[in-house]
Amino acid sequence: MKIDIAHVAKLANLPLSPKEEKKFEKQLSDVLGYIQKLNEVDTENVEPTFQVTGLETIVRCDTTFPSLSQDEALSGSTSTYNGLFKVKAIFGNES
Repeated sequence: MKIDIAHVAKLANLPLSPKEEKKFEKQLSDVLGYIQKLNEVDTENVEPTFQVTGLETIVRCDTTFPSLSQDEALSGSTSTYNGLFKVKAIFGNES
């Protein structure tokens, strides 16, 4: 199976050297070849399954505990706005 590893790397935003491209092209080709072999397995009489461990999700009730008031939480901040923490923008030039 031929893979355009340069295209895959571009989609994944991964800068690869020619040496890395060659290495990863072989690895990805091997993985996809293995998956193709799995597609050849006869699963006609195999019951579909979605959970194999028998474990169940354990949930707990949301319980509130005493905590800081809003004023106490904001008291250590150098900048607040309308009762919220105010931080420098990291996207764009917003103030």
